[in-house]
Amino acid sequence: MNKKFKLSSPQIILLSFLIVILIGTVLLLLPFSTTGENINFIDALFTATSATCVTGLIVHNTGTYFTRIGQMIILLMMQVGGLGIMTFSSIFLILLKQRISIKDRLILQENFGQKTSQKQISVLIRNIVIFTIITETVGALLLYLGFRKDLPPSEALYSSIFHSISAFCNAGFSIYQNSFSKYVDNPLINFTVISLIIIGGLGFFVLTDLQIKFFRKFKRKNVFLTLHTKIVLTTSLILIIVGALLIYLFECTNILAGFNLRTLFASLFQSVTTRTAGFNTIDIGKLQGTTLFLMIILMFIGASPGSTGGGIKTTTFVVVLYYFFSVITNKQRVVIRKRTIPREVISKSIVIFFISCSILIFFTMLLQLFQSSAYSGAVAKNKFLEYLFEVTSAFCTVGLSTGVTPNLTSLSRLLITVLMYIGRLGPLTIAVAFTQKERINIEYPDENILIG
Repeated sequence: MNKKFKLSSPQIILLSFLIVILIGTVLLLLPFSTTGENINFIDALFTATSATCVTGLIVHNTGTYFTRIGQMIILLMMQVGGLGIMTFSSIFLILLKQRISIKDRLILQENFGQKTSQKQISVLIRNIVIFTIITETVGALLLYLGFRKDLPPSEALYSSIFHSISAFCNAGFSIYQNSFSKYVDNPLINFTVISLIIIGGLGFFVLTDLQIKFFRKFKRKNVFLTLHTKIVLTTSLILIIVGALLIYLFECTNILAGFNLRTLFASLFQSVTTRTAGFNTIDIGKLQGTTLFLMIILMFIGASPGSTGGGIKTTTFVVVLYYFFSVITNKQRVVIRKRTIPREVISKSIVIFFISCSILIFFTMLLQLFQSSAYSGAVAKNKFLEYLFEVTSAFCTVGLSTGVTPNLTSLSRLLITVLMYIGRLGPLTIAVAFTQKERINIEYPDENILIG
C-alpha cells in the first residue's frame, strides 16, 4: 500500500514547486507585503508563481506596489526557485542516469564519464550552493559600484543584491519601473547583468565541465570538453551575436536609430536577456513586429539544460536542427562534431519540440479567447502577436512583455499562471511524473503509409 503512494522524483519536483508557490502566495496576501490595499488572491498567486518559476512577468510594479518585506518575499522565492531549479534538475538527471536505460544515462556519461553515486549527488548539491553564493556576491559588488552613483549607499546595496539574484536566477524581476532602461548606456551595469544571466543560463554541468578543464589544464593535464558543453557554448555564442545583430538591424530605423554606445549595449543586452532573463533596457511595447517575432524564436530556444533559464533548451534545438538536415540530406544518423546522437535523444528532442509548439498554439488561442471581452474587431486581431509573445514569455519563463500583462483579465492571469508552472518544470518532467513506470514492450507488424 505504501509503495503505491510513493512519490517519484518528478512528482516530488512538481509538488515542491507547488508548495513554495502556495506559501509565497499566502505571504504576499498578508498586509505587510503591500504598500496600499491588500493584493487579491489571483494577483498574489500570479506573482508568487512568476517569482518561484523565475519568470518575471508582473501585474503590479515590484518597486512601488510591494513593501520592502514584500520585495524580500519575492526575492526569497526567486532564490529558492532558482537554486531549486538548478539543484532539482541536476539531481533529476543524475537519478535518471542511475536507474533507467541508456537514454537516461547519456548526459551523465557526457558530463562525468562515469556513474554517479549518492555521495557525488551530495557533492554536486554543495557545489551548486557554493557557486551560486559566490557568483551572486561578486555580481552584487559590481552592481553596487554602478548603482552608488545614483542611489544612497543603503539603497544601492539593496538594489545590487536584489538584481544580482534576479539576474543569476534569470528571474527578470526589477524594483525599477522600467527595468534597466535608465542604465542603457552604463557599461558596468550592462556587462555585469549580462554576465550573470549567461552564467545562470549555461547550466551547472557546463560550468563544472569548464572548471575541470581549467584546473586540469593548470596542472598540465589534457582534458577535453564534453559534447554537451561544446554544443551549449557554441550555440549560446551564436544566438547572442546573431540575435544582437538582427535586433539592431530590425530596429535601426525605429527605437535604435543611430550607431552609438547606447544602441550597441541595448542590442547586446536585449539579445542576451530575451532567451532567459526578461530584463530590458528598451521599451518592448515599441518594438516592430519583426523584432517581436525574432524575440519569440529566441525565447522559445531558451537557455541550456540544468540552468536557471527556460525554453526548449539549446541542446534540444541543435539536435532537432541536425535531425532535420539529416533527413533532407538522406543521412541515416545524426552526427554532431564526429559524435553520433542516439535515437533515444533524438526522439526525446522531437517530442519536447512538438509538445512545446503545441502548448504555445493552444494557450495563445485560449488567451485570445479569454481576452476577447476586452477588445473587439480589428483591435483584437492586431493583438495576436502580442498574445503569442506573452504566452511564449510565460512558457519559456522569460518575463518580457509588450505591456499586455497588467491588462489581462482574471481568467487570463490564471491561464498565464498555469503556463508559467508548466514551462518552468518542463513538459518532459510533467509527462514522466504522470506516466506509467513500467515499459510495455509489444511489437506489431510494419506497414508503410504515404506522407508529404
